[in-house]
Amino acid sequence: MLSEAATAAGRLIVLAAPSGAGKTTLVHRLVQANADLRFSVSYTTRPPRPNEAEGRDYHFVDREAFAAMLAAGEFLEHAEVFDHYYGTSRSQVDRLLHAGHNVILEIDWQGARQVRARMTACICVFILPPSVDELHRRLTGRGTDTPAVIERRFRDALSDMSHWQEFDYAVINDDLVVAASELDAIVVGHPASAASATDNPALQQRIARILG
Repeated sequence: MLSEAATAAGRLIVLAAPSGAGKTTLVHRLVQANADLRFSVSYTTRPPRPNEAEGRDYHFVDREAFAAMLAAGEFLEHAEVFDHYYGTSRSQVDRLLHAGHNVILEIDWQGARQVRARMTACICVFILPPSVDELHRRLTGRGTDTPAVIERRFRDALSDMSHWQEFDYAVINDDLVVAASELDAIVVGHPASAASATDNPALQQRIARILG
């Protein structure tokens, strides 16, 4: 198990969001803008999408290989999402932290809960869409899923958003540049924007309106 001491050289940032909130785009911008930030590439049993590459976006493995890694205790966290498994390599995160890098995990709320239980010094951020209508539009606009899959993703996304208060910070992705700036401040340890803190009343009101 990773210890708190393992994070002393680098900071671990956990980023979670419902499907369609834009977290992947934000992660790419953060990594490009921060030389000391490293993206932890997760393992998954789902097939790669046309624009995804092995080792860059995910490590793509079959269910048998994933099960063997899980049994060997190789995952810091893991979850089943849309009938596929995802997991974060313990050794990869530990190695990057020990090398002095800040590390960002792009996972779901289930995985974030596991990481928090094992590494209490991690910083957890939840990304929300500006509205449920916009979320549905983004999911539909991908053009890669059937209507039934889109509706399932939408229902699950609404459920995912109910967990935002478990996180240290929440960022509403209604403007990519603004959201990226808020996340960047959190990553470098200077979250100056009051809109980022989950104990901010104005932010809570905005999220309440989003969730309806």
